[in-house]
Amino acid sequence: MSFVIFPVDNGPCLVSLVIGTQGLSPDESVLGRPGHIRKVRAICNMVNSQHEKGELLAWSKQDPTRTDLDVPFNIRQIFSDYSSVFDRYGKVLYGIYRPTENQETTAKLLKAFLDLMFEERGITPRAGSIQDNENIRAEYFTNLFPKIDSQEVVDLLNTRKYVILEGPPGIGKTRMAMQILSENYHNHGTTIQFHPNTTYETFIGGLSPEKDTSELGFHFTPKKGELIEAVVETLKSDGRSYLLNIDEINRADLSKVLGEAIYLFEPKSARKVKLAHDYGEPIFNVLQLPENLHILGTMNTADRSIAIVDVAVRRRFAYLKLWPQMEVVMQNSCELMQEAFLKTISIFVEYSNDEAFNLVPGHSYFLEIDPEKAKNTLKVELVPLLEEYLAQGYVASFADSIRGHLQWIESL
Repeated sequence: MSFVIFPVDNGPCLVSLVIGTQGLSPDESVLGRPGHIRKVRAICNMVNSQHEKGELLAWSKQDPTRTDLDVPFNIRQIFSDYSSVFDRYGKVLYGIYRPTENQETTAKLLKAFLDLMFEERGITPRAGSIQDNENIRAEYFTNLFPKIDSQEVVDLLNTRKYVILEGPPGIGKTRMAMQILSENYHNHGTTIQFHPNTTYETFIGGLSPEKDTSELGFHFTPKKGELIEAVVETLKSDGRSYLLNIDEINRADLSKVLGEAIYLFEPKSARKVKLAHDYGEPIFNVLQLPENLHILGTMNTADRSIAIVDVAVRRRFAYLKLWPQMEVVMQNSCELMQEAFLKTISIFVEYSNDEAFNLVPGHSYFLEIDPEKAKNTLKVELVPLLEEYLAQGYVASFADSIRGHLQWIESL
C-alpha cells in the first residue's frame, strides 16, 4: 500500500494510491479488506461530486488485489494525459486523482488519502490536526451513507411518477412514505401492503363472488383491485396528484401481480391496456394510468426470502436508497446508543462485501435516550436481527466480527 505522485510533461501530476514494489503480501490484510477500497471510493466520490464542471477528477478500482486487471479503457480516455503512467503502472493503481486549479479540493483529497494510509498503519494525527482529520473523514463518509430527504422523493415522484424507497430494516422507509402522503399529498391517497398472497385479482382486478337469489346463491362479477380503485379516485381529484403508497412492494411476485399492466408503468408516455373484464364507469375494460397518479413503494433489502424484482419491473421504477443517518442517532440517543451505532456501522463498513453492506441496521435500532432502557433495546431488537443475519449466512464473511459485537452487547 503506497502513496505515489507521478509527474507528467503535459499536465498536473497524478496523485495515486498504488500497490508498491513489494506486492500485495505486506499489506494484503488491508488491501483485501472491503472497508479500505470502500473508503477510497468514498473519497473519490466526494471530490467528483464537489467539482462544478461535472468532470471525473478521481477514480477508484473495484478490487485493489486484482493486479491482473488494468485501468479500464474508458478511464484511460478520460485521463489521457497519463497514458505513460497507465502503460507502466496501470495494473497496480487503485485510486487516482487529477489535480485542478482548486487548491482547496486538492488539499482535501491529499489529506484524505494520506490520513487513510496512516489510519491503516495505526498512526493517528497530531493533536492539532485531529479536528481537520475528523471533518474530512465525516465529509467523505457522507458518500457511504448519503442522506435523502422527503423533498427529493417528492421531486422524483413529480418527474418519474413511480418511485421505490429501498434500504435495510430500521431505516425509516415506511415512516418517510407515510410522512410524504400526509404532508406533501395532504392525505390525498391510500396505503396498501403487499405480501406473498397478493395476486393480480387483488391489485388489478378480477371476478369475485356476489350473493344473489339464484339457485346457486351467488354469481361472479368483476371487482376492482387496489390499482383500479386508485385510478378511479385519481380521476375524481380534479387534477390533484394522488399517491398510492405500497409498503413492502417486493414481498409479492410483481411480475404476476402486475400482469399486462406492467406495460402502463412508463412515466413518459400514456399507454392503455385492454382488460379481461368490464369494471364499469369510468374504467370499463380499458386501463390507463392518469398523469397525476403517483406510486411510492418501499422495499426491505434485507428480506431475501421473497420474490426478486426482475429487470422488466425494476426499470419502470426510479429507485432511491436510504441509509442510516448519524445525526439522527446523535440527536435522539444516549451515549451508549451512539457508541453501539458507531461500532455496528464500523463493522459493516470495514468487513462487509457490497451485498452485505446493504444490510447495515438502520438508525431506528439505536433511538433511546434512557441508558438503562438502551441496554434492553439493543438486546431485544438489534441482537435478534444480527443473529438472523448469522443464521441465514448473510454475513458469513465477517461472522466472527458480528459474534464479537454480540458478546459486547450481551455484556452490557
